[in-house]
Amino acid sequence: MMRPVRGPCYRGFLMSSPHHRLVCGPLRFALGLAAVVSLAATSAPPAQQGGEPAKLSYTKLLKGSVPEYLAITVDASGAASYDGRKMEEPPTPHSLKLSDATTRRLFSLAESLGYFESGDLESHKKVANLGVKTFTYERQGKKSQMEFNYTLQREAQELTDLFERIASVEQHILTLEYLIKYDHLNLPNQLRQVQIDLDKKALADPELMAPTLEKIVRGSRFLHLAQVRAQDILDRLQNSN
Repeated sequence: MMRPVRGPCYRGFLMSSPHHRLVCGPLRFALGLAAVVSLAATSAPPAQQGGEPAKLSYTKLLKGSVPEYLAITVDASGAASYDGRKMEEPPTPHSLKLSDATTRRLFSLAESLGYFESGDLESHKKVANLGVKTFTYERQGKKSQMEFNYTLQREAQELTDLFERIASVEQHILTLEYLIKYDHLNLPNQLRQVQIDLDKKALADPELMAPTLEKIVRGSRFLHLAQVRAQDILDRLQNSN
């Protein structure tokens, strides 16, 4: 027999064992699961809600710098591309995968800046030419961007610094790969610069260098000093995780 009650098993009937466990348990689970799904949907950042992943880009143009043209694009999943070259050279982007922590921080800073929809990042102070920098945000066919030479806004400074630290890692990788192929005698010097940059915390997601460093460690034709330094960097990356 069934009797109406006000119990923990929804507004309905309390069934005698074992039917109460068979019906009410799954019902409570389903209701709880629905609540979790609903909460996740409402709390997801705009960059990840439906459709194609949002994209965030950073470019810098500065004649005479290395590189003169820099472009990094990353989507909300962490899939990214890097292009660093002289202005007159053709585009040579290559792909990389940023860590979840770095990706979240990039998009969090972009959100704090209103996804570049309004405002002015330029300081309008008399400063040297530090390069024309552009932040761009794209989502669902819409694009917004801001351009500046120098900014005093803390979030914009941090976002610029984070993109630049990603670029430094990619530049180290490209240089090391070149030296591996054409000038392995200079590998120790370049690896020492990597160690210095690690000490200064000037690199974002430095673990991206691991495959290149492993080539040096395993390569019998490379100088012992280069292998020692490459192994030291690998050990430091491993211990930092």
